[in-house]
Amino acid sequence: MTRYENNERLATLFRSMAQLLSAQRANPYRIRAYRRAADAIGALHEDVATVAERGQLEDIKGIGKDLAQKIREFLDRGTIRAYEELKIPLPPEIKTWATLPGLSDSLVTYLYVRLGIRTLSDLEQLIRSHLLRTVPGFSGSEQELLDALRQRMAQTDQPGTSHPS
Repeated sequence: MTRYENNERLATLFRSMAQLLSAQRANPYRIRAYRRAADAIGALHEDVATVAERGQLEDIKGIGKDLAQKIREFLDRGTIRAYEELKIPLPPEIKTWATLPGLSDSLVTYLYVRLGIRTLSDLEQLIRSHLLRTVPGFSGSEQELLDALRQRMAQTDQPGTSHPS
């Protein structure tokens, strides 16, 4: 079977997206869709660009409207914006949240990327709403986390909080 550079690069990109989404505990169906798309594109017997030129991307098994659009974006730009966004590392101050009781690196990533939790105040609000206990992977006591969070907030400058110098 002849290898096509576009196909290989796109399949690799889709596999990377699936891996990043998996680390962020994204919807398992979405992760599986990227893996299937990677396999389907890797198995094509022609360049995916040729299939796109014919307007037949959605004829490829496992490629729907959304993935077809991402393939066209890849062919036009050489990358996919959604992939670039997934690769953005967490800010250093957010990474430190994993040291709080009940939080792990993957859970912190999930809170930041999927739930949009950006500050310790946001995290406190999530805990107080009791929604954190519904997030898979939270393994601690809400009260212990809240106590540790309050202590951390007292030690750090939060936006909108003034401390005397």
